[in-house]
Amino acid sequence: MDLIFTEEQIMLRDMVRDFTQNELKPIASQIDDDEKIPEETIKKIGELGLLGVCFPPEYGGSGFGEVGYCMVQEEIARACMSTATFIGAHVSIGTNSILIGGSEELKQKYVVPLAEGKKIAAYCLTEPGAGSDAFNLRTKAELDGDEWVINGEKIWITNAPFADIFAVFARTKRGITGFVVERGMEGLSTGPPEKKMGIKGSQTSTVTFDNVRIPKDNMIGRDGRGFLIAMKTLDAGRLGLGAACVGACKEVLELSTEYAKARKQFNQPIGNFQAIQFMLAEMATLIYASETIVYRTAAKYDNQTMNSRESAMVKLVCSEALDTCVDYAMQIHGGMGFSKELPIERFYRDSRINRIFEGTSEVQKLVIAHDVLKFKGKIF
Repeated sequence: MDLIFTEEQIMLRDMVRDFTQNELKPIASQIDDDEKIPEETIKKIGELGLLGVCFPPEYGGSGFGEVGYCMVQEEIARACMSTATFIGAHVSIGTNSILIGGSEELKQKYVVPLAEGKKIAAYCLTEPGAGSDAFNLRTKAELDGDEWVINGEKIWITNAPFADIFAVFARTKRGITGFVVERGMEGLSTGPPEKKMGIKGSQTSTVTFDNVRIPKDNMIGRDGRGFLIAMKTLDAGRLGLGAACVGACKEVLELSTEYAKARKQFNQPIGNFQAIQFMLAEMATLIYASETIVYRTAAKYDNQTMNSRESAMVKLVCSEALDTCVDYAMQIHGGMGFSKELPIERFYRDSRINRIFEGTSEVQKLVIAHDVLKFKGKIF
């Protein structure tokens, strides 16, 4: 399948590329140092419509679908993986979980302001004892009259320190169920931002629920059916994550190519040496494969023909490809790559989490292998 984009999609890409080049790249290093995305930058991202780019216009979005969203994430990640992570947590898991499973009333009440960038979302699934084993939730929700009462703790929640709306998954008598919780509701508290190796500008913290009472109507979907919504939400999230990995791969390849042509050793550019050429060739090949699988799968998502196996493949291939590309980029740049003077070391640190969050590489392999065995290898 050729990657042929519409005129509107190309205009979207060019707009985001301009924003990335002129406004995000100049402050990317500062975001990393400050461990925080400036409020004015978040506001500008919302004003550009990037926090609702994939959602239908009737819910406050721009209607570009998953393909458009992946284009946005690819361009943003070329400057700052922290910012791409913030957008991903808000769009493809925090807000999308409400869109996927919520009632019409819930969508109008919450998805619209979230898509318009007036509110920020977080997705609360992971717990101290429920990481890869996401079904093993201990956070509880009990119905008390016309209210649900939620108790428990979530960890590693992206956007939690400043989010307005939380999509929360808890266990009821009927099973795992999704809920919408607003900041300011009594009993909800968030911890300080975690100190992390990479994506430092993407703020992550614990979220604690101490007898938090929410309206009965704030349940997402049906009681006991929330785990399916949570997993379907992550399917979409893995596509945006894959696209961000593609963008970062492209950026470090360009930086490495420029450096290989300019840096001289033994009286010639290091790009003349076969060892360097082989690394550049492998990087380019990984990008071609990753870009293809991202947009092919995103198109299937928009056509409602994508399955979990395919999104798992995107996550696995692209996250592993980025780790390889940044490692080659570091090797090509040598000591300069290890220095904070260049962005290579930041991309190197930011890359590693992609093989862990939103489902580890090992979990993706389990999802893929399950289908391979189920269909006796006839999966395409």
